[in-house]
Amino acid sequence: MRDPRLEKLAKTLLEYSNKVEAGQHVLIKGNILAKPLIKELIKHTYRIGAYPHTEILDDEIGRELSLGNTEERMEKVTGWNLEKYKDIDAFISVFADENDSEYSDVPTEIKVMQARVGRPVSNLIVNTKQWVLLNYPTPSLAQKAKMSLEQFEDFLLDVCLVDYSKMNEAMKNLKALMERTDKVHITGPGTDLTFSIKGLQAIPCAGDCNIPDGEVFTAPVRESVNGIIQYNTPSPYQGTVFNNVKLEFKDGKIINATADNDVERLNEIFNTDEGARYVGEFAIGVNPLIKHPMGDILFDEKIDGSLHFTPGQAYEGEADNGNRSAIHWDLVLIQREEYGGGSIYFDDVLIRENGRFVLPELECLNPENLI
Repeated sequence: MRDPRLEKLAKTLLEYSNKVEAGQHVLIKGNILAKPLIKELIKHTYRIGAYPHTEILDDEIGRELSLGNTEERMEKVTGWNLEKYKDIDAFISVFADENDSEYSDVPTEIKVMQARVGRPVSNLIVNTKQWVLLNYPTPSLAQKAKMSLEQFEDFLLDVCLVDYSKMNEAMKNLKALMERTDKVHITGPGTDLTFSIKGLQAIPCAGDCNIPDGEVFTAPVRESVNGIIQYNTPSPYQGTVFNNVKLEFKDGKIINATADNDVERLNEIFNTDEGARYVGEFAIGVNPLIKHPMGDILFDEKIDGSLHFTPGQAYEGEADNGNRSAIHWDLVLIQREEYGGGSIYFDDVLIRENGRFVLPELECLNPENLI
């Protein structure tokens, strides 16, 4: 039976997020488990007068391809994709995890190589095309969220269909304040971090590139970061989940990285390249319906009362501090009181305390005002 919410979601992705117009070519890329949504996307693309194209993925097949992958083969794949994607106007990527650990036994050096050699494709999409990412509900994602599949389906579709136009309007004051700010100071349990965002754009994200959405991001001046940050959400990366990641910075660079588990693997990630030990993004999360970690970054980075401070690649052309890396790892710190609290100061003025905005002009971003 068709779920009418999927039809509404397809319309949102195509018309609001990607702003697809008649005559454009749309690539819909997703796991076979997302077939019901992919079908609705195809139907609505045709209704608009645009042209749908698909790439259907399977995690088990992807793992087999990765296990034997070589740089020579990856360069060929990258070349094919660059040629194939150049005439595509809009991308919709639908993630539908079958098993979050499917790639856990792929050697680290292969994962690093794939990220490095495939980077031009990611850059092409992110920097020159209309694009949006989202998750489709699967038993694997429901299990990570500690919900039944039915409960998770309802939750996911609710957060994907919030009033993003209202959220976008509410973000304008925060954007303006961030673009006037020089010094940022973040405090909390295990955290005392300072950096500058002077001269960097602030970008509101309200359903344009990610669904669910709800953040305003910028980047630190590359060498300005000093101090310590203690993240408090589980942080999945390439098949490993790290807990309580703690990073110490000096003049922008990570000089010490620890976690409750697999510290060696953690440092392998930060040794991927020079840029992996510098930060490419700082963002404040405001989605009113996402309250707790789910082990999925498309949700966790939007958590109400959170922030993320991201080692690796900056967004080229938007809030770009010049950092370049094969990694972009959104690590999340929740500052609501039940998670230990914490504060954010802009130029020594308190703007958010224990996850709630305290400046009158920013109170429109507190959850009760976004629902």
